[in-house]
Amino acid sequence: MKIGYARVSTIDQKLETQLELLKDAGAEVIYQEKMTGTTTHRPEFEKILQMVRSDDTLIITKLDRFARNTREALEIIQGLFSKGVKINILNMGIIDDTPTGQLTFTIFSAFAQFERDMILTRTQEGRNYARENDPYFKEGRPLKYSKEQIEFARELRQQGMTYRMIERKTGISVATLKRRFQ
Repeated sequence: MKIGYARVSTIDQKLETQLELLKDAGAEVIYQEKMTGTTTHRPEFEKILQMVRSDDTLIITKLDRFARNTREALEIIQGLFSKGVKINILNMGIIDDTPTGQLTFTIFSAFAQFERDMILTRTQEGRNYARENDPYFKEGRPLKYSKEQIEFARELRQQGMTYRMIERKTGISVATLKRRFQ
């Protein structure tokens, strides 16, 4: 059986491209989830690992959909190889339980981890530079509502309006109102 696995890291990301690629590669059944790759608990992936049998092929679009780091990738691969499962990473090819297959996979997973580590390093460097050189730099997401909008909502509250009434009038959720009023 050919089993596909598609994963994106956030709820806002789309799976459609991966699903199409997996179908085109012949996946008979596709498991999908929207979970960060930094967690070891991925329910759909765990189902796959439990159900695969000898001569099955696990199909994924890219190596970074598979594991968080090289060590974890190698552990998963060894577990799949011990069951007689082949892995088809669409942008790499079929990885099987041969010395060449294992070497290829080890090298590619090391490079994938290196790339993730470099992105993290560049991001941290950029953030540190901005902290030191940009007086307007702020950590985290920008606030959705301006100070003026919150002040207007606060005035409505002081005039006796309920949070629900303010929410209907301003479009600012009750939870946001309470948080920002503090």
